[in-house]
Amino acid sequence: MAAPEALDWSVENCTIARAMAILGERWTVVVLREVFSGVRRFDDMRRRTRIPRQVLTDRLTMLVEQGLLRREPYREPGARVRHEYRLTTRGLDLWPVLVAVLEWGDRYLADPEGSPLTTVHRGCEAEVRAVLRCAAGHEVTSPRDVAPRPGPGARTHA
Repeated sequence: MAAPEALDWSVENCTIARAMAILGERWTVVVLREVFSGVRRFDDMRRRTRIPRQVLTDRLTMLVEQGLLRREPYREPGARVRHEYRLTTRGLDLWPVLVAVLEWGDRYLADPEGSPLTTVHRGCEAEVRAVLRCAAGHEVTSPRDVAPRPGPGARTHA
C-alpha cells in the first residue's frame, strides 16, 4: 500500500494546530459558550460554570489577548468599575464551531432526555444546524466526500 500523500507535506504551519493551541483546553470552549449565551460577567460565569477563579481569569485574559473577546467596563451603583466580556468579530466567527461541537455532543453524549441546550433562529424559531457546503454550493454530508489537498501555504518536507 502506498504512503498517504499527506506525508509529503509539513504540518509546521498547520492552522488547525494553531487554532487548537487557543481553543484546545476544556475551559476555553466553556467560557466561549457562556459569552455566546449572554453570560458576560466574571462572577456570573464563575457561579454558573464553577470554573476555578484563577483558571477563569487565565482563560479570559488569553481570549482577550488572542482577540476573541474584548473587555467592556461597567459599574454597579456604589461599586467599583468592573468589566464584562464581549465577543469580537474574530470570536463571533467561532459560532459555527460551537454549533458543530454541540451537535456532536448531542448525538453522542446527551442524557437520555436530550440536550440541555438548543439553538434556534430568532426569525422563525427553527433549530439551527451546522451545514458544510463547497464553494460551488453543494452540501457536503460525509467526510468521504471531502479530499484534503495542499493549500497555498503548504510546504513540502525539507
